[in-house]
Amino acid sequence: MNIVMRVIRHLWLDADDVRHAVGDDTLQRLEARVHDSERRHTGEICVCIEASLPMSYLWRHLRRRVPIEQVVRERALTEFGKLRVWDTELNNGVLIYLQLAEHRIDIVTDRGLARHIDDAYWRETLASMSAEFRAGRYEEGLARAIDAVTAALERHFPASHAPGETPPQREDQLPNRPVLR
Repeated sequence: MNIVMRVIRHLWLDADDVRHAVGDDTLQRLEARVHDSERRHTGEICVCIEASLPMSYLWRHLRRRVPIEQVVRERALTEFGKLRVWDTELNNGVLIYLQLAEHRIDIVTDRGLARHIDDAYWRETLASMSAEFRAGRYEEGLARAIDAVTAALERHFPASHAPGETPPQREDQLPNRPVLR
């Protein structure tokens, strides 16, 4: 991608652009999907959609020639910390991070889940949905990401109730509504 166009795109986009690209209806459906997911396991899922990279990250890519995939990963790790996804009771929080300007997604897992699932699984999962983001189908891509995370959490951190039984109320440790930046 042309360097000048990349910089302009990152300078131009902001949180209002995220709201326009995703929309309130989509945010409500994603929130409901996270809520429904969390009834089936003891993990916590946080979705963060960021319009553009801060200039310090973009500078790292441009000046130091760090691949953009690595820069997006670094930003996802930063958001993982800022949003306190690492601070869940069972260390099984998961951040699904969408970088709108770059049409890239990343998944960051806390150490509890990371012990059970290797990076190759997440790379394969992300590769299978990357076309959705490049085509601007954010809801479809995020829904697939939530489903993949749900499957992993159900396998390794299942809910403590029987199928068909009403799950016990538990405190949400992270917001179910996607965080917009």
